[in-house]
Amino acid sequence: MSQIGILCLAATGHLNTFLPLAQELQQRGHSITFFSSLEVQPKVEAFGFGFEAVCSNYSSSNENSGNQQQSKGGLFNIRRTLQDFAVVAESRLKNAPAIIQSCGIDMLLVDLSVFEGGTIADKLRVPYVTVCCLLPFYQDVAVPPIFTTRPYSLSGWSKLRNWFAYRLSRELVRPIQQVIASYRQRWQLPPQTNNNDYFSELAIITRHIREFEFPRQLPPHFHFTGPFHRSLSRSSISFPYEQLDSRPLVYASMGTLQNRSVSIFQQIARACVGLEAQLVISLGGGLTPDELPTLAGNPIVVSYAPQLELLRRASLTITHAGLNTALESLSYGVPMVAIPITDDQPGVATRIRWTGAGELVSVSQLDTLLKATIEKVLNIPTYKQNAMRLKRAIEETDGVNYACDVIEQVISTGEVVTRPKIRE
Repeated sequence: MSQIGILCLAATGHLNTFLPLAQELQQRGHSITFFSSLEVQPKVEAFGFGFEAVCSNYSSSNENSGNQQQSKGGLFNIRRTLQDFAVVAESRLKNAPAIIQSCGIDMLLVDLSVFEGGTIADKLRVPYVTVCCLLPFYQDVAVPPIFTTRPYSLSGWSKLRNWFAYRLSRELVRPIQQVIASYRQRWQLPPQTNNNDYFSELAIITRHIREFEFPRQLPPHFHFTGPFHRSLSRSSISFPYEQLDSRPLVYASMGTLQNRSVSIFQQIARACVGLEAQLVISLGGGLTPDELPTLAGNPIVVSYAPQLELLRRASLTITHAGLNTALESLSYGVPMVAIPITDDQPGVATRIRWTGAGELVSVSQLDTLLKATIEKVLNIPTYKQNAMRLKRAIEETDGVNYACDVIEQVISTGEVVTRPKIRE
C-alpha cells in the first residue's frame, strides 16, 4: 500500500474535510501522514495518523481577524488573510519538501487553500490531488467569484463584471503568487500563469454536489463527490439535551473562525424573540457563554455543539455560510438563513439562495431584515422542500468512497482521472 501525505490548513473546517478521507484510506491499508502546523498534532495523532510540522501557525497570525471583519469588510479581510498566507507559504516552501521527502510519501492530497501545495508536489515529483475544503475558485466568467453575493446570470454585463472581479482576485492573491513564483524559478519548474494552475492536473475533488453549483464548464477531472462528514471523525461534545423542548429548533452557528462578534449573536437572539421556536447558539470557541451579555429570549448558548445531532432535530440553520455547515444542513434537509462574512461564504450564501434552500442577509442589514427573513424561511414550505430535494441528491452520492476511489486511481496509474459519464 501507499504512503499518502495530507498537506492542509489547521482550521477545523479543513481538518473535518480531511479526517474522513484519511480514515477511509487508512482502512484500505494506506499509511497517512498529515503535514500542517503544530496545533493540530494532538487531534491528528489521536486518530492514529502520522504528523509532521511544516509551517508556522496560521491561526495565531489571524487570531484577531474576526473582530476586524465587522469593521473593515470582507475584501479587507480576504486581503489580510492572503497576506498572512503568503508568509506561511514561504515557511512551507522552505521546510516542507525535505520533511515530506524524508517520510517516503508516494502522493499528496493538497488542500486547495494551500496554494503552494502543487509546487511542493512538483518539486518532489510526486502526484497530487486537489481537495476543495471551500468552494473551488476555478475561474469562469459566467460564474460570480466566490467572494461576492452577485446572482448567477449569463448576461453580457454580468460576465464583464465577473471578469473585472476575477482580475481583482488575481491582485489579491499576488503576494502568494510572488512567493510561489520565486521558488518555482529556483527549482526550475514551469511558471504558473493563472489561478487555475493551482489545481491538480490529475484530479480535483470537491465535497459539494453539482445540484448546489451554478451551471458552468469544469475540466473532466473535476469530481463532485458529495459530503465527507461522518460522526466517526468528531469528538464527543456534551450538550444540555434536557433543556430542549417541543418547539421547532433553530440552530445558529457562525463557525469556528468568524465567530467573535458579540453583536451578531445579539442580533440573532433578538430576531428569534417571538417565534414559536427554540434557539440554540453554538459559539464555536470564539467566545465563551460567560463573555456574552444576557441574550434576548433566553436561548441555549454553548461553547461548542454536537452539530450533526442538532441538525437532525433542526427546522432552520442560521449560519455564516461555511461550506461544511451548509452541506451538513442540506444533508438533513434543513433550510438556512445565511449571514456571510468573508472568504467563500458569500458564494456559498448565493448558492443557498439560488437553489431555493434559504436566504441570505448581509451583516449591514441584520437589524432591518434578519427577523423577517427568519420568519420567511421558517414559514414558507418551498424552502424546506428545496432543502429536502438537495438532501435526496446528497443521499445518492457516496462522498468518501468515491473520493478515495479517485485518489487510489491516481496512485495506481499516475494519470488523469476523469469523472464517470453517469455523474455528468
